[in-house]
Amino acid sequence: MSEMARAVRIREPGGVDVLEVSSVAVREPGYGEVLVAVAAAGLNRADLMQRKGLYPAPAGAPADVPGLEFAGTVAVVGEGVREWSVGDRVMAITSGGAMCERVVAHARELIAVPAAMSLTDAAAVPEVFLTAWDALFLQAKVTMGEVALVHSVASGVGTAAVQLCRAAGVRVIGTARSSEKLERVRALGLGEGVVVRDGRFADEVSHLAGARGVDVVLDAVGAAYLAENLQVMAPLGRLVMLGFMGGAQADVSLAPLLMKRLRVLGTVLRARPLEEKAALAREFTRAVLPLFASGVLRPVVDAVLPMGDVREAHARMERNDTVGKLVLAW
Repeated sequence: MSEMARAVRIREPGGVDVLEVSSVAVREPGYGEVLVAVAAAGLNRADLMQRKGLYPAPAGAPADVPGLEFAGTVAVVGEGVREWSVGDRVMAITSGGAMCERVVAHARELIAVPAAMSLTDAAAVPEVFLTAWDALFLQAKVTMGEVALVHSVASGVGTAAVQLCRAAGVRVIGTARSSEKLERVRALGLGEGVVVRDGRFADEVSHLAGARGVDVVLDAVGAAYLAENLQVMAPLGRLVMLGFMGGAQADVSLAPLLMKRLRVLGTVLRARPLEEKAALAREFTRAVLPLFASGVLRPVVDAVLPMGDVREAHARMERNDTVGKLVLAW
């Protein structure tokens, strides 16, 4: 059996006008799964790409309902689930469909929402903090005393990365398109910032970083920044690619890769298999979640909009005038 629930739907690939709120059927949870009553969902650039037809949902995720993260309360517990009970407050990443009043998720992917955190704030946590923490600390293995260059530092992932690095004793140099955005992120612990002009940042970053360069680069821009990323990196530096907003093809010299023995890492959460997502959720719960309860970390929410205003939320993100996350709430 299934129940009907409201959801944001993509009528067809296109602009913001293809988004609408209508009813969809939601199945009952199976073995090891729970049904979550969604309070809010975070908006991500992947949702914009999916709306445009540039980032189709993976197999098993609804093709026409966007949303990669949610927060809410457990409504139904499936067979075999022991770690959650009805009424528990949870948050999680998902392969799609988070912008629906009801979401079925595997129990092992869920993360408990800290007692003092609202569900709208919690909806701004999973995608950006899991992405930043996994990329910087599990993959690039950044350590205390190193220097990280975080591009688009005022984005959701950027604001999460700044806080995580500050907590770990990692110095951050951030880039943004305006000095106003940099100033707003300084309150989170950003020490030094560079305004990117005409795609250029290497000279200023090199001046700030010193002769050695930066140890880790966190970048979602891609091709447009690749040459200057390689220029500013220190020997044995690690470049972590999160996306390709500035293109996926670049004509650059690969000499720095060899001369400085650099590593280029690519990462994505959405397409990972269940076991990897479950392991990441468990490790995040152990290592990072307590820092929210203690106040060391906090979600950065630019605005909370009603789910019915999803078109305006997409338009605002496309204008690049936000700092942190946009959250849509039922």
